[in-house]
Amino acid sequence: MDWSYILAVMVTSAFGLQAIVFGLAAIGINIQFGYTGLLNFGQAAFMAVGGYSVAVVVVEFGWSFWVGVPIGIIAAILLALLLGIPTLRLRADYLAIVTIAAAEIIRLILRSVTFKELFGGSDGRQAFADGFFALSPYPDDAAISIGPAVINDQQLWTYTVGWLLVALALLITWLLVRSPWGRVVKGIREDEDAVRSLGKNVFAYKMQALVLGGVFGALAGFITAIGAQNVNPDVFKTDATFFAYAILILGGAARVFGPLLGTIIFWAVFQGTDVFLREGIDAGLPIISLMDGTQAAVLRVMLVGLGIMLLMIYRPQGILGDRRELALDAR
Repeated sequence: MDWSYILAVMVTSAFGLQAIVFGLAAIGINIQFGYTGLLNFGQAAFMAVGGYSVAVVVVEFGWSFWVGVPIGIIAAILLALLLGIPTLRLRADYLAIVTIAAAEIIRLILRSVTFKELFGGSDGRQAFADGFFALSPYPDDAAISIGPAVINDQQLWTYTVGWLLVALALLITWLLVRSPWGRVVKGIREDEDAVRSLGKNVFAYKMQALVLGGVFGALAGFITAIGAQNVNPDVFKTDATFFAYAILILGGAARVFGPLLGTIIFWAVFQGTDVFLREGIDAGLPIISLMDGTQAAVLRVMLVGLGIMLLMIYRPQGILGDRRELALDAR
């Protein structure tokens, strides 16, 4: 088995595109669920809004890539308002139902034949990130080698901007949760009736948390679109939201650096397990060699799922979480 290749894949996955994308998405969910107690099961919808905004603006209207960024943020804010206004005054499960349904509705609209001229149908949109890469400070022949893995100049620029956005999102979260605003939303998470009795507008604070988390989701959509130079509706399935939740739970909800640690570990293990199993098949390892590539991919998901189950049993607050502050008990 090529252990250097397996290690290289784990390192590049831990700090690669998927880690950035789902780190941003999980930071948004941390604001909503970890600190405020909002069950947003539609983070994939905010990601899709962000990604498709820049793609459609460039491909269909011929505008600058940088015009699409604020449009995507505004669209994410409007989506949060649309979902939050009718649901945030009700029980938490209503928001969960509405957001997961909205995410699937948006995905089906994006891939529909009716709107194919605008959104590209199931093929999505491609080749719209030239304006982004034009600002890259890296020379065209710049590359970093990590074992057999090579990161080219465009990937370097994408990763640089992506991790800067992650750092900015973490800084904003850190500042907010240590402010009076943060203390109020944590009070809402614990007992919103008590917070309401103190004269606080609980609905307004919930809406602010939903909007902020949605904007972070849109940023994740931007990085998804830029990194692949392609947006496809099936990238934004409900699975994306649940991956972000798994990352948040792994790292520790209601902890500023929980999503960061969670995304690094999750993608290192998720991709590393896949490569290990495939290398084991090629090397003829006992039991593993009885599988084919498709079965190995399924087993990889099962093993990661089993690991998360064990984590929930023995440390439900996550790696960095504090059981006294937040225990994930499906409240």
